[in-house]
Amino acid sequence: MIVQWRKSSHSGGADDQHCVEVGRLAPGVAMRDSKAPGSGHLTLSVAQFADLLEQIKQDRER
Repeated sequence: MIVQWRKSSHSGGADDQHCVEVGRLAPGVAMRDSKAPGSGHLTLSVAQFADLLEQIKQDRER
């Protein structure tokens, strides 16, 4: 399966040091470090990914 990776809109920082890419897989959503794409990826279910995003939003509001 070919994954279409998309850089997160929240990636950046000094020298683009915080680079995350996401891609859609049959079992869910894949995440990887765009600076090291050959190092593998983390796969989350759609529900887990939604929960992760919600947690990040809540942490930013604190």
